[in-house]
Amino acid sequence: MLAIPELAMPRTRKVITVCNGKREVWTDYEQAKAYFLEMMMTAEGEVRDRAECVYIQLIHGLAECSDED
Repeated sequence: MLAIPELAMPRTRKVITVCNGKREVWTDYEQAKAYFLEMMMTAEGEVRDRAECVYIQLIHGLAECSDED
């Protein structure tokens, strides 16, 4: 068991996202989450589904997030 629970550990600020074939490296985790949340709320169809997939992975704290299955 970890001395510090995983949820209490600070997340790395850097995250890599791949959405619709476009790979981006973000230096601010919160900025990436905000971008994909906005995309998810404004888009429709497949674009919305892809953004939602990446956003869910960001919420779970992954360092690399992709819309691929």
